[in-house]
Amino acid sequence: MYKDKKVIVVLPAYNAEKTLIQTYNEICGQEIVDEIILVDDASQDDTVALARTLVNVRIIQHDKNMGYGGNQKTCYRTALEFGADIVIMVHPDYQYTPKLISAIAALIGSGVYHCVLASRILGGYARMGGMPAWKYVANRFLTAYANLVMGAKLSEYHTGYRAFSRELLLKIPFERNSNDFVFDSQMLSQILWLQYTIAEISCPTKYFKEASSINFCRSVKYGFGCMATANLFWLAKHGLIAPTLFVPPK
Repeated sequence: MYKDKKVIVVLPAYNAEKTLIQTYNEICGQEIVDEIILVDDASQDDTVALARTLVNVRIIQHDKNMGYGGNQKTCYRTALEFGADIVIMVHPDYQYTPKLISAIAALIGSGVYHCVLASRILGGYARMGGMPAWKYVANRFLTAYANLVMGAKLSEYHTGYRAFSRELLLKIPFERNSNDFVFDSQMLSQILWLQYTIAEISCPTKYFKEASSINFCRSVKYGFGCMATANLFWLAKHGLIAPTLFVPPK
């Protein structure tokens, strides 16, 4: 179903030296990926030097740290520029297994879905994989809040493993989104606004020292940002504010 599609995997990287090789090897093991784009967000380690030793990896370097959302903007912009039909974003910290790339690509390649999320919640893998209890509780609360306010039924909004069709990326006004972590929630709210169906697939995850994770204070800021995004969606849907964040550019 995806054999005639160009599949590009994008890696938003920051200090990923210790986990990049494991991630890369599993990506290549799927044998359907046409190209890997690694966007380095001004890492302080040898991420870029290591990436240069890998085959079929296009490297984009930010001169200064642009933030997680800013990194993703470059990822998607570059993937579209190089002709991607299916874009799969996975963190290079090896928290999520790239072994699901083929299944995710097939869901988008079928034409039925334009967005696929690899959910840590489906199947109960989050706590099994070591997600801290406070993160799990926050995830459940924020997801329930977003579902209630935006009228969706997703198992989670916060996974760092997601895929999009070219069609969808060209329509989403993702350049308007934050350069911080709330980018992910804003992007999903834009997809829901456009009334695209979002598919989910269960994904085991690992929590360990080298896996990137935001601290408690950043998480609190992120949580309020997610709630604010859902609130803006609700207000725009009811005509109380202009839907500037959600409407594609003309």
